[in-house]
Amino acid sequence: MRPALAACVLAVGCGGDDQSSGTQSGTGTTATSDVGLSLLPTGDGPRLDVGMLDLGTTDCGLHNGDLGLSFIWIANSTQGTVSKIDTLELKERGRYVVRPDAAGNPSRTSVNLSGDVAVANRNGGITKIHALTERCADSNGTPGIQTAEGSEFLPWGVEECIAWYTPMTYVSQRPVAWTSGVFDPAACTFREQKLWTAGMNTPGTIDIIRLDGETGAVEAMVTIDDAYVDNYGIYGGAVDARGNFWGSQVGQAKLHFVDYETLEHKSWDLEVGAYGITVDSQGYVWTCAGNASRFDPATETWQRVLAGEYGGCMEDGHGTLYKANPGGIVAIDTTTLEIKRTYALPQHIHGISVDFYGYVWGVSQGSQAYRLDPVDGSFETVGGLVGAYTYSDMTGFALRSVSVP
Repeated sequence: MRPALAACVLAVGCGGDDQSSGTQSGTGTTATSDVGLSLLPTGDGPRLDVGMLDLGTTDCGLHNGDLGLSFIWIANSTQGTVSKIDTLELKERGRYVVRPDAAGNPSRTSVNLSGDVAVANRNGGITKIHALTERCADSNGTPGIQTAEGSEFLPWGVEECIAWYTPMTYVSQRPVAWTSGVFDPAACTFREQKLWTAGMNTPGTIDIIRLDGETGAVEAMVTIDDAYVDNYGIYGGAVDARGNFWGSQVGQAKLHFVDYETLEHKSWDLEVGAYGITVDSQGYVWTCAGNASRFDPATETWQRVLAGEYGGCMEDGHGTLYKANPGGIVAIDTTTLEIKRTYALPQHIHGISVDFYGYVWGVSQGSQAYRLDPVDGSFETVGGLVGAYTYSDMTGFALRSVSVP
């Protein structure tokens, strides 16, 4: 039986006990790994990790026991689709075309705190998809909601869980990152969620764009004309607790910052070129490639740990950064920068994400994704992907971590 997931995910007025220590009341005993991350059990299995809330006392309503945060969204780049995979039951719950011509070549996904995903197309354009059918609109002329329920996707215009598509004419559009928005405790939902992306047509000139999360309309844009000259522009993006944008360039390039309120832009030289980027629960910005580099926004200084392999990284909210490593995943202490543990997986990992049950996900560049239990090092495999390629915030957990007070 699947555990119930609360529809409130932050300590923003719903009430509850502090769970930040990794202990809890209720059935079961918290299992803690040697890298500091806790899997939160109930009598039926792992429990949703929402940080500060006691899930048993929240007044927020449930949708069949699920908010929409129990999925990981992985781009099938060569197919022009994205897969919605159940992180607990390891089943694909939907697959969606992400551009009208199905030729978007999607690569990065970002999940907001309502559970919905935004997908960036390398060839231009952003698509938002609803996680739950109840949010989808009856729009194609056929009564009822037509939506994919597994790996068989519906044609564009037939699929009704596409919330919006915003076309953009860029030769390279990779990053996408949600802001947390404002929580409405009466409705138990988030409002005023915004979305950052970036695009490039001319090497050295980059547009960093903020969209309205409800409509997909462009509401702000900053053009940078002195960026590192390459063929990609901003390669990866993330947000901090204030909704500010952080973007990295690949190669011996730059880290970029745009203030949410003022749109002020700053940049710093990268010590080592970056593929993945994430912001941890302490506000440090991490860029990950052959090394993991930690940037302190307060002092504007870097520290670096040798950790091999180009790919993504994400923190677990408890002080451990997980990063792609040759042959698997490496766990790094975000304070001491010590490597705590390495985990072996069957093939090269490029994308890293942490889900709301405490599992760590490694995404290949082929047809497999792996769900790793960091407590005992065991893993399970999800297959059937097509040209998988994602190492952004595929679950929304990174956004939750930077937003916890």
